[in-house]
Amino acid sequence: MQTPGSILLHLDGSARTVERIKLARQLAETFDAEVTARPCTLSALMRYPYAIEGAAEAVAIMQEIDKAARDKMHATFMANTAGSQRLHWAEPESDGPWGFARRALYADLMILGQRDRDDPMDGELPGDFLPSVLVQSGRPALVLPYAGPIGPIGRNVLVAWKETREAARAVTAALPWLRTAARVHVVTYGEDAEGALQRLQEYLRAQGVANATLHPGGNKEDDAGNKLLSFAADLSADLLVMGCYGHSRAREWVMGGTTLSILQWMTLPVLMSH
Repeated sequence: MQTPGSILLHLDGSARTVERIKLARQLAETFDAEVTARPCTLSALMRYPYAIEGAAEAVAIMQEIDKAARDKMHATFMANTAGSQRLHWAEPESDGPWGFARRALYADLMILGQRDRDDPMDGELPGDFLPSVLVQSGRPALVLPYAGPIGPIGRNVLVAWKETREAARAVTAALPWLRTAARVHVVTYGEDAEGALQRLQEYLRAQGVANATLHPGGNKEDDAGNKLLSFAADLSADLLVMGCYGHSRAREWVMGGTTLSILQWMTLPVLMSH
């Protein structure tokens, strides 16, 4: 994969939006990329549908709530992008979160945030916003955790390898970081772990990544999510690369066990692809 030239940045009213903007600015400068920052939340009427049954005054209040939220996001964006010519504000889509995945089809990379159920703004988005965007768009995404500082990423990378198309896509998306990383670690679980690691190492060498350290994780794949996060902490990794596994069931996005664990408990930025 070439370095990402177009990045789609998700903005909302959460406290971590500033961290996502700062990372987008770093990546824009590192990769000489253009960033489109797009607000994406549920409208007040979507969150409080019964208001539409009230007087026109109630609807007008909902519209004012939306405008105030948008103005706040715009002010936050402008305050953190002063002097940059590579980050651009885009107006929200009329269909809210459902339009974001469609816009992601025209980006090389998305920057998203982990859901924080304790954030007062958590209700701005559907509970399955993050997994649905990942699955619907098929685009790689950098997902930032909702807690902890976010420093430069990609110096010490942990790749969670599995012989699947999702993991292969994630590794391809991660190549711009893997080629310049000081340390690259690769771990896999399950049968033939060592064989799978050797095959991936050959691929990485052909892509200019010659310093990968291989870690067979054993034959058991159970509780892989917690194992990965614990291993990432032991290595002081600043980026985890992995496939995202899930499907839609009656309009509900169902994630695989490892993916679900990572999305719930991540402690470092994660580059994911479906």
